[in-house]
Amino acid sequence: MLMQFVTRESCLILAVTPANTDLANSDALKLSKEVDPQGLRTIGVITKLDLMDEGTDARDILENKLLPLRRGYIGVVNRSQKDIDGKKDIRAALAAERKFFLSHPSYRHMAERMGTPHLQKTLNQQLTNHIRDTLPGLRSKLQSQLLSLEKEVEEYKNYRPDDPTRKTKALLQMVQQFGVDFEKCIEGSGDQVETAELSGGARINRIFHERFPFELVKIVFDEKELRREISHAIKNVHGVRTGLFTPDLAFEAIVKKQIIKLKEPCLKCIDLVIQELINTVRQCTNKLGSYPRLREETERIVTTYVREREGKTKDQVLQLIDIELSYINTNHEDFIGFANLTLNLSSAFCVIRKGWLTLNISIMKGGSKAYWFVLTAESLSWYKDEEEKEKKYMLPLDNLKLRDVEKGFMSTKHIFAVFNTEQRNVYKDLRQIELACDSQEDMDSWKASFLRAGVYPEKDQVESEDATPADTFSMDPQLERQVETIRNLVDSYTSIVNKTIRDLMPKTIMHLMISSAKDFIHSELLAYLYSSGDQNSLMEESADQAQRRDEMLRMYHAIKEALSIIGDISTSTVSTPAPPPVNDGWIPENSPTPQRRPPTSAPPPSRPPAVRGPTPGPPSLNPTPSFVAPPIPSRPGQPINAFGNSSLDPFSAPPQIPSRPARIPPGIPSRRPPGAPNRPTIIRPAEPSLLD
Repeated sequence: MLMQFVTRESCLILAVTPANTDLANSDALKLSKEVDPQGLRTIGVITKLDLMDEGTDARDILENKLLPLRRGYIGVVNRSQKDIDGKKDIRAALAAERKFFLSHPSYRHMAERMGTPHLQKTLNQQLTNHIRDTLPGLRSKLQSQLLSLEKEVEEYKNYRPDDPTRKTKALLQMVQQFGVDFEKCIEGSGDQVETAELSGGARINRIFHERFPFELVKIVFDEKELRREISHAIKNVHGVRTGLFTPDLAFEAIVKKQIIKLKEPCLKCIDLVIQELINTVRQCTNKLGSYPRLREETERIVTTYVREREGKTKDQVLQLIDIELSYINTNHEDFIGFANLTLNLSSAFCVIRKGWLTLNISIMKGGSKAYWFVLTAESLSWYKDEEEKEKKYMLPLDNLKLRDVEKGFMSTKHIFAVFNTEQRNVYKDLRQIELACDSQEDMDSWKASFLRAGVYPEKDQVESEDATPADTFSMDPQLERQVETIRNLVDSYTSIVNKTIRDLMPKTIMHLMISSAKDFIHSELLAYLYSSGDQNSLMEESADQAQRRDEMLRMYHAIKEALSIIGDISTSTVSTPAPPPVNDGWIPENSPTPQRRPPTSAPPPSRPPAVRGPTPGPPSLNPTPSFVAPPIPSRPGQPINAFGNSSLDPFSAPPQIPSRPARIPPGIPSRRPPGAPNRPTIIRPAEPSLLD
């Protein structure tokens, strides 16, 4: 319990220790050293000085010589239990404490720095210093808190829970603010920009331009199956006749089949946008959390409307795809066309694939070496490098097949072979050539490219002979060229359709769904809320919100009042510098406190000795101007008028006494009692004398 207070920098620590115990083992000093290692907030207090063993005192401790603290020690003498039981008042206790310090031979020289009144002045000065130092920072902190609360409290300052007009106004403002927040979240012009993750319109934009194109690219098709379908389509178009030209009906049939595959990613894109819209609505309704029923109804109405627009949007998107299916525009400016493709068979359109491959040949015939291969619909050529200037060989694709080759024991490459089905040499005197790739993906990709060129795997021929009629794959070179032609045309036209769909999908969704939802929120949401139930039930506050509003208003007014009070405080007080550091490494040690025995008392002198000035000690927390004693006269002076100046503090340092006893005022015994102080004490009128 103590630690939660003393650890604060604003806390002053009074390390109180009885004088009749071991000071070095004081728990108060140990705790203060732990939380205040610099000693700036710690003031030592020594109590029970009147209960010390006879012949001992704490003079060295109070002079801050023996066990020093940075701010020193102050000795006090409190009321005993007997005094408390005897109803001894505080005034009398202070007078007795003053009398003790003035009469004790070990403490009389520092009596003005001892006692409860001096402790009060020290604490007052220290508190004044602390307030002066912390007041500017406290004012700045309160002002920043007030500014942060201003915006939130603005809607609460004039709020009346039972006022129907206020409820109506609050409902209108909240619906309007919800529409503004929704639009800002979609358009990306919000005041609070999210930096941790994408949200709202940014996520929808990512769906439009990253996720949806990726879904289109993911539409994979089996190259072998596609070429089989093209071959079937060409043969079915010709029927019993043998066609001389590539039929456009086969092209349209294959293109339409590819366009139909776009429906699934388009519908998936709409579903993703719907989910993001619902999340955005839920995020914007968080500000309506003060009114649970209003938030629930708003979210339900807007979500229902978005779901209704979902069906219309999907119908429109499917209609776009049907529009693409209804007319195949072969005159499109980006379409390569039949004429261009047939007239430029040697152009880049006929190049199916280019890349590096390793040609495996026996060591006697040159060994394995990497070449730049170019695969077209009619031939396989390889060059020395990518510049394609020095052609090494050109291999026609007629009667060629593919065959898998097992990888060698020490080889890391993936190998496949090309051979002639008529047992002819393929390259020089080789019946087959082995081509090596660095990875399995490269090999699969090259095999697919060979499929497009009409070069099929050997095992597929066997399977096709068992599973399908023998005329499924014709070895007719003219048919294979027609298949490759349609294959390239299909690629060209489907890329045009994909480009169109990628452009129209975001526009359709924005128009039919997102923009429509914004218009609905701005124009029709309020009417739906009024028709959904009673206004009072919609604007019922939650218990948490009511408590939060009350606490916020209370804090707001408290901060304003605190700033007003701080503004009236003058900060022109004079502060005192902190004392220099001392070596307080003794605090953790467990050593007994040595007690000082005064020397054997000498016989009293014939005349009272002159009292010297106060013994130099550590700088006090609140230094006061030193009392300058008047010069000691050679003859007895006039009696001092104790009540000549009623403004003097009764606990301030008394004047020095003359060298000879002065004339004693009436009422005071002529004989000084034993243990009386060596100098008179100034007291206020109507107060009992300290010597009575």
